[in-house]
Amino acid sequence: MSKTSHKTVNRLSNEKSPYLLQHAHNPVDWFPWGSEAFEKAKLEDKPIFLSIGYSTCHWCHVMERESFEDEEVAEVLNKYFIAIKVDKEERPDIDSIYMNVCQLINGSGGWPLTILMTPDKKPFYAATYIPKESKYGYSGIIDLLHEIHNFWSTRRDELEKSTDAIINQVKRIAVSHDNGDIGEETIYSTIEDFKNSFDSMYGGFGRAPKFPIPHNLYLLMRYSSIKGDKGALDIVEKTLQAMYKGGIFDHIGYGFSRYSTDRKWLVPHFEKMLYDNALLAIAYTECYKLTGKIFYREVAEKIFNYVLRDMTSEGGGFYSAEDADSEGVEGKFYVWSYDEIIKVLGEDSGKLFCDYYDITEAGNFEGKNIPNLIEKNMDDIENDKKISSELEKLKMQLFNYRNKRIHPYKDDKILTSWNGLMIAALAYGARAFEKSEYLDAAVRSVEFILGNLVSKDGRLMARYRDGESAYEAYAEDYAFLIWGLIEIYESSLEMKYLEKAIEFNSKMLDNFWDGEEGGFFLYGKDTEELIIRPKEIYDGAVPSANSVAAYNIIRLARLTENLELEKKAEEIFNAFGGTIKHNPSSYSFMMTALLFYEIGTQVIVIAGEKGESRTLEFIKEINENYLPFSMLVLNDNIEIAKVDENLPSKGRINNMVTVYLCQNFTCGKPITDLEKFKKAIKAKIDI
Repeated sequence: MSKTSHKTVNRLSNEKSPYLLQHAHNPVDWFPWGSEAFEKAKLEDKPIFLSIGYSTCHWCHVMERESFEDEEVAEVLNKYFIAIKVDKEERPDIDSIYMNVCQLINGSGGWPLTILMTPDKKPFYAATYIPKESKYGYSGIIDLLHEIHNFWSTRRDELEKSTDAIINQVKRIAVSHDNGDIGEETIYSTIEDFKNSFDSMYGGFGRAPKFPIPHNLYLLMRYSSIKGDKGALDIVEKTLQAMYKGGIFDHIGYGFSRYSTDRKWLVPHFEKMLYDNALLAIAYTECYKLTGKIFYREVAEKIFNYVLRDMTSEGGGFYSAEDADSEGVEGKFYVWSYDEIIKVLGEDSGKLFCDYYDITEAGNFEGKNIPNLIEKNMDDIENDKKISSELEKLKMQLFNYRNKRIHPYKDDKILTSWNGLMIAALAYGARAFEKSEYLDAAVRSVEFILGNLVSKDGRLMARYRDGESAYEAYAEDYAFLIWGLIEIYESSLEMKYLEKAIEFNSKMLDNFWDGEEGGFFLYGKDTEELIIRPKEIYDGAVPSANSVAAYNIIRLARLTENLELEKKAEEIFNAFGGTIKHNPSSYSFMMTALLFYEIGTQVIVIAGEKGESRTLEFIKEINENYLPFSMLVLNDNIEIAKVDENLPSKGRINNMVTVYLCQNFTCGKPITDLEKFKKAIKAKIDI
């Protein structure tokens, strides 16, 4: 059948979402999510065809080409259904609910997500990618649409009964979590789970496909540091090295792809997401801090290089993602032929590069090559300065050549949540590596958000694009941004960022907190009410809002000596404890928050002027150590009283810069001697 021409224009042409705009020329009569679509469905007595995806989703592109650009498919859809498109990154609330439906019905999920539902948003069918034609015993989209239409016309009562059962089951999964106590033993169980699922040959967890899940590594590193557990640290180092050596890392232009389709980390799903790179940058930075090995710092700096070069807007906000596809082919931008490398670099240099980066005439991916170092010893390269310098030079030549290719599509919307993660990463990297440009980039992003993604009444917004901010922020927007603000405060010691973190935390509690059962709902009480109001705790591709919020709340409570605030963290742990105990490794960031809660967290108070040389010496000592369970507060003026009325009493002794080490809301004797301070901060904290 004929495909659509770009003369077709539907309602999505008025949207800002890059994903919706990609479908603006489909012959399908798409609606954005909103009252117009649902009212039309009720008026015409038609079911809803809901399609959820995102702009850099490979299989979303495939389904569009095969079905949504096809006149025959569009004719059936337009005749019998009201079709709605949703960008999951703009509407994580909608996506969360209906992804739970898909996983409940099918046992798995993914994107594109396809939901059939009644005009009052109640689902009765769920699938992911659907081909146009029926094959291998599976219905193609045209056959499926006809089947659903017939069912809707003749047996609707059965469909409507099924929707109630589905919604009740989803409520049990997404809202009604089991409560219970969790503590040290749950942390130990999580570590054991990671050790049991660790792939000792290629790093990571399980077989294939493999996802980075950096927050698993955060927990292992922090546990290793307090327990001296070498096995936990070995898992981290093997995984971080293996991911970098694989094709999941872009050795030419830097940055990590979404996941690896194979066990070795060779063949990535080529899309690059801001959140993956932020979370991985934190992991590599933290491993550098823990081990002192320069390799981890260099990888983190390469990630930051990529983000600041390719993913940063003029205003300072960070873009969301880069596509896997270019010219309609997945990975085309990133792969090489052997002859092409020789042509660009010359015979001798080309062969040198091919030898190190696994470039062959046969290829390692569909006849082409993904540069990788899987079979190479990184120490041999790192220790041979001549070779490593030559390889860097050759990679730059290839980067300049590759830059002339047609680039993958870039999703340039700016999401508050993902920006919060990158802000946290850059601010942490700034103090770990003493690089002011990273802090400057983090501050620019925060100022962009405060200037463009906060409404007149102080409500945080979720998305900015093309001059428009939209969608009241979700719990993850607040949680991730607060994390970033805390990190900026610890790196800049500018009180306004700590004050803003406290302000947003208060607003998050007001608008998202479940006063009956504890924990945070996904969307606020002042936004659109959907069929259920989920509370997410699964730490998947990104940590959950509840996990990060618990971590933030404990840090803020201990910085500000606020016992009432600390009780909120306890309530989060208790609200979800029973669910977490069933499979604790699925909640690794929550376990990191719990670890932080369980041990004797140290607050380091420096009484001194920020720019004073002696103050800077103490700060430098703090930054050079791995202190994941310590926090820094600078008492340099009376403004500190806004945050903690007790801090001004912790002042200078004999007009000297003075440090106080505080634990469990009690401070030790004042320290003015730098050498004594060095010994004091290295004292072992244990659980």
